[in-house]
Amino acid sequence: MAQKCGCGRGAACTCEKDVGFQSPLKALNFLRAHAQGKGQIVAIAWEREDGNVYRYDIEIPKRIDPVAMPGVKHLVERIVKFVLWSAGGWKLYMAGPDEIVQPIAKAYTKKGARAFDYDFFNGLYGRPIEVAILPLRKMPVTKEREVLVKNNTNGNRIGFDLGASDFKISALKKGKVVFSKEFPWDPRNQTDPEYHYTKLNEGLEAAAAALGGKVDCIGGSTAGTLVGKKLGVASLIRGVKEKNPSKFELAQNLFARIEEEWQCPFEVFNDGDVTALAGAITMKRTGILGVAMGSSEAAGYINPKGALTGRISELAFAPVDLNPNAGRCEWSGDFGVGAMYFSQQAVDFLARRYGMKFPKTMKLPERLKTVQAAMEKHEEIALKIYLMIGRYLANAAAWYHEFYDYQNLMILGRVTSGFGGDIILNTAKMGLEALDPFLAEQIDIFMPDEKARRLGQSVAAAQIPEIK
Repeated sequence: MAQKCGCGRGAACTCEKDVGFQSPLKALNFLRAHAQGKGQIVAIAWEREDGNVYRYDIEIPKRIDPVAMPGVKHLVERIVKFVLWSAGGWKLYMAGPDEIVQPIAKAYTKKGARAFDYDFFNGLYGRPIEVAILPLRKMPVTKEREVLVKNNTNGNRIGFDLGASDFKISALKKGKVVFSKEFPWDPRNQTDPEYHYTKLNEGLEAAAAALGGKVDCIGGSTAGTLVGKKLGVASLIRGVKEKNPSKFELAQNLFARIEEEWQCPFEVFNDGDVTALAGAITMKRTGILGVAMGSSEAAGYINPKGALTGRISELAFAPVDLNPNAGRCEWSGDFGVGAMYFSQQAVDFLARRYGMKFPKTMKLPERLKTVQAAMEKHEEIALKIYLMIGRYLANAAAWYHEFYDYQNLMILGRVTSGFGGDIILNTAKMGLEALDPFLAEQIDIFMPDEKARRLGQSVAAAQIPEIK
C-alpha cells in the first residue's frame, strides 16, 4: 500500500514517497543543476536502418562524488535503453568517462545485462548490436527520415490495417470512403508466407474493384515493428519464424512484394504511428505522441512538422522508473518499463498490490473488466488504481518530452475506457501542472474524440502516400 506524503495536492500528487516511484527526469535535472552548464557530456547515439541516427546528450558534473556515481551510472544506462526502444538501432555510439560508458558497452552483448534487448534488435535488423566508444567530436548527429503527411485525399486510394485476428481494407475516392470491409485471418499460426501475401492481395483486389480497377496509391498500418517497409519482430509472422525459418525473410518482405505487385506509390507504418496520424487528421494537430494502453503499451509519433519519422516507439520496453524494486516485465525481465505502468499489466499489478483478488486462471482482459466494474460502483480500490496510473502518466509525459518533440499527448486503449479513463486523464493533467507548470502549458493531454475513433486506421493509412 502506498504511503501518504502529506503534500496536500490530493489527486495531483506526484511525490515519489506517495507512488513508490523514482523519477528519471528528477535525477537528470539534479545532474544538470549541479553541472551548471560547465560539466562534461555523456553522448549517446543509436544508428538504425538507412543511416538514421538519434542522439541524446547528458550533461553531468565534472567531479562526481563516489557515493553518487552508482546513481549516475544507473541513470545513464536507463537513458541508453530508453533511446534504443524509442528510436531503434543496431549500433550504439557513446562518448564519456570510461567508468560510465564501458559497463554499458559490455551490457549490450549476447550474454550481457541487456541480452534481451540484444536478441530483440538482432532479430529486428538481422545483425548483432555493435558498440563504438568515440571522442565527443566524432559522435554522429541526429538524422531521421521524415514522411510528411498532408492529409492527402486526391485520387483513388486503398488503405489497410493488419491485426492479429482480422485485417481491414478501405477504399477512398477523392477522400470519400466507397468500400470498407474486415477480413478474418489467422496469420500467427501460418507457416507459409504465401498465406499472408495471398490473403492481403484478396482484400486489396476487392477494394480495387470498388474503385473500378484504378488504384493510385496504397497505404498501410500493421501490428509489429518495421525496418523501413520490412517486417521485423511481428506476431503476424511468428509461425513462419518458428516453424519455417528458411522462408522467414520472404515473410518479412511481404510489403515489398505487395508494392512490386501493385506498381503504385506505397507506404506502410506501424499501427501506433497510424493511430497518432488519425488523431492528427481529425483534430488538425501536429506534434502528437499517441500512447495506447491495451494488452501492453503501444505508441506512435507525428512530429511538429506533421511527419512520420520511422522510429519504432516500442515504449512498452522503455524505462520510466529508476526504482530497481519496481514491477518487472514478464517478457523482457526488466523493471520500471512502460508496460508495467500503462497497460492491462499495470492495472493487474496495482490491483493485486492494493489487495484485489483474482482467480489464477483469469486472463488480463477479464481482470481489467473486473476493475472497470468496480470503478463504475465507485469502489475505493479501483479509484486508487486509476489515480496511480494518472500520476505515473504525469511523470511520463514530462519524461517522454525529453526524447520526443511534442505538444499533444493522446491517450487511448481499453485501460482508458469508461470512468477510469477520465480519472487517468484529469489526474495526469493536474499532476503535470504540479510537476512543471511551464511544461503543462505546452502539452495538452487528451483522449481522441468520436470522430477520430470513427476514422479508423485503414482510412488514415490510405491518406499517407503522395500521388506523383
